[in-house]
Amino acid sequence: MRDNIYPYSMLLKSLPFIVILYLALVGGVTAQDSVLVYKTLDSLRAMKDDTSKVDLLAKRGRTFNRYFDGRNAENVFYKDAINLGENIRDYRHLAEIYNEIGTSKRNRSLYILAADYHEKALANAKLAKNDRLISFSYNNLGVDYRRLDKLDKAFDAHFSALRIAEKINDVRNICVATNSIGNIHLSNKKYEEAIRDFAKALQLEQDAGNELGVAINLGNIGYAYQGLGKLDLSIEFFKRSLEANQKINSTTGISICYTCLGAVYQDKKDYNTAKSYMLKALAVNGEVDDQIHVADNYLSIGKLFDEQGVQDSARLYYQQAIDLGRRWGFKSTLLDAYKGMAHSLRESKQYERSLAYMDSLIVYNDSIQTEKNELVASQSETRYNVSRKDAEIKTLHQAQDNEKLRVKRNLAVAISLGVILLMLIVGGFFYIRHRNLEANRQALQLELRSLRAQMNPHFIFNSLSSIHRYIWSNNQEEASEYLTKFSKLMRMILDNSQHTFIPLNKELESLKLYLDLEVLRCNNMFEYHILLGDNINDEEVMIPPMIIQPYVENAIWHGLVHRKLKGLLEISIRLKGRVLECIVTDNGIGRKMAMEIKEKKNKTHNSMGMKVTEGRIALIRKINNTKDANVEITDLEDAKGQPEGTKVTIVLPAEFLF
Repeated sequence: MRDNIYPYSMLLKSLPFIVILYLALVGGVTAQDSVLVYKTLDSLRAMKDDTSKVDLLAKRGRTFNRYFDGRNAENVFYKDAINLGENIRDYRHLAEIYNEIGTSKRNRSLYILAADYHEKALANAKLAKNDRLISFSYNNLGVDYRRLDKLDKAFDAHFSALRIAEKINDVRNICVATNSIGNIHLSNKKYEEAIRDFAKALQLEQDAGNELGVAINLGNIGYAYQGLGKLDLSIEFFKRSLEANQKINSTTGISICYTCLGAVYQDKKDYNTAKSYMLKALAVNGEVDDQIHVADNYLSIGKLFDEQGVQDSARLYYQQAIDLGRRWGFKSTLLDAYKGMAHSLRESKQYERSLAYMDSLIVYNDSIQTEKNELVASQSETRYNVSRKDAEIKTLHQAQDNEKLRVKRNLAVAISLGVILLMLIVGGFFYIRHRNLEANRQALQLELRSLRAQMNPHFIFNSLSSIHRYIWSNNQEEASEYLTKFSKLMRMILDNSQHTFIPLNKELESLKLYLDLEVLRCNNMFEYHILLGDNINDEEVMIPPMIIQPYVENAIWHGLVHRKLKGLLEISIRLKGRVLECIVTDNGIGRKMAMEIKEKKNKTHNSMGMKVTEGRIALIRKINNTKDANVEITDLEDAKGQPEGTKVTIVLPAEFLF
């Protein structure tokens, strides 16, 4: 079994090859004059409200769809048609309109919205009791789930479409569903079963004289033979598919065939031919809107250079694939891109960076493997228990009520946590104040411990806000990854908070984990380096816990996140005699510009973490009766006097384990 999965297979894993071209609805001629659009709308609005008006609004919506897409505006014809259709309960037209809107969203890579509209289309098709529309809506929904890597749901949707289409002898939807199920078999490397499904779909398309369907299924059979290691047969079918796509001038199909031919020639170690085809695909992809083609193309070229040992070029293309994968949520693409990047870095002896990418790979691999296991069970259950699902209609209102209940419950939990945190802070404050009356030095020690304890809820609040943001924006994968690292950091902070001083290596370990969280939270908008002096034994040198983190946080959120380019954060720790010097340097926008941004946003909040840490350092200075405990902030400027960032120097009395 091969380690690498080429772009064509990635495409087959994340969306059905056939429905890229089958189900994409071509919009009408783009309107050149806004007056024409709204004059047409006004004339339709003057008509009597009935089914014919809904039909005309839907047709004009298709005609002017590109006009509204080009302006990133809502299609008012569709909006009026939906409102009227709901009022008169015209479920058939509602299903057709929702299908068109969903497909339009999918063609712009808005897959979550596409699934939402196609679910509405399916609900209305069922209310209309229109089997053709039900089958078509199921197929559309299956495409969306494939794009979202929800393979178990995709299989259920396409299998339901196939059952209904066969019942009414709807050849078009039979072909779409059969091809899509074949693609799922490809994802599970069941190549013989995939060839059987594709051959059936190919015969139907040939009988119907559908050149597009013929081109698609020829390409799918080519990939299945590639999976079986029959490379010459694979090349034959890909070339036949390319010829068919060129005949009908299908840009997307031509791009896919070029990519697949490049992959097969790479398998044959014919690198020059492989590179030639991949570059042809990249050139064609400039004309394709769906970004998954571009991402997979970058990935395939990266693998080609990697296999040839040209690591710098390989990483360049891997990074472009990763950037697109993160932007659009292509988990399968990210899985291979992370794996390729880790391998390339390891080959270049950059082991630390390679391990970082391997960590990301593990997270995505676990997610996809779990989904594959669930898919096997889902297929078995569907094949041997076809009658398990009733034709029972689930209303959208019930789903909405459940969602509102979930949101209210989560809000109640969040408020409760906030109240508990507030009570802990207030209770801790009064408890420490009471103890401070006993003795001066003991009071200072207790106050220092109180300030250190306040850092924990402060950091927890900020991190919970990030987790809340991920969940609210439906970024479940990112929220899960963030929460895993966050829980590990919380355990470290809770352990460290039991001590006034901890070894420097433990403080640096928690600081690195915190920075990894911030890099994830900020979408890799900056990188960091931690430099340790040669004369420091980080197991023996002691440091107050969480003493550096607030200044690092301040550098990130008031300096680095406002940069247009990727920022750099450097933390340097040096030992000078019995003084420990910690320097936090960033190349952000500087304090002056940060203050201007803050004033423009009318923000009056001051950093709690900074205030608490300044208080802690002041108490350390009093307890040790020394001046060797202070913080100095320096604004950095270039030769022309322009801000170049900020440097924070934290000086502490050196403490040693022995």
